[in-house]
Amino acid sequence: MNNEQVSGKLLIFSAPSGSGKSTIINWLMQEHPELNMHFSISCTSRPPRGQEQNGVEYFFLTPEEFREKIQRDEFVEYEEVYQDRYYGTLKSQVEKQLAAGENVVFDVDVHGAMNIKKAYGDRALSLFIQPPSVEELRRRLNGRGTDAPEVIEQRIARAEYELGFADKFDTVVINDDLETAKAEAYKAISDFTK
Repeated sequence: MNNEQVSGKLLIFSAPSGSGKSTIINWLMQEHPELNMHFSISCTSRPPRGQEQNGVEYFFLTPEEFREKIQRDEFVEYEEVYQDRYYGTLKSQVEKQLAAGENVVFDVDVHGAMNIKKAYGDRALSLFIQPPSVEELRRRLNGRGTDAPEVIEQRIARAEYELGFADKFDTVVINDDLETAKAEAYKAISDFTK
């Protein structure tokens, strides 16, 4: 009998807004339970919304508690989105999920992705979901009908910046055709987690 400790791996996803990243992650998690993908439970300093429960959707901390954990270097990655509004991932939570054999999913910006990859090295696979072009991204964002034109332009500018990081990722999936992109993401993750 093999007594070897089964340990999960880290799956880091990053993409410009409108690239289809969430669609691909959700498909992988729903259609491929064998990949054993689980989101890391992040921390936030915002109050719970609706029925959210501590330790389920998020770990809810006060801004002071969050800053104390930053001082003690307890986060894999974190970001202060607005003043006193923090989001971050605790190293201890990631280690707990990895020890349980889960493949831990991160949906983060390019800087968060680089930090996690740097911290975990070969235990992490970083995937960048890329739109076929900036023009196609603009078309998709306009097609959503959810953002004002100036918000779309801000997202396009951000996307152009983020695209400059694509070559720093282990795998780049160009989402020109969704079914092809799903298959490429599945193959990369399946090969990595074997």
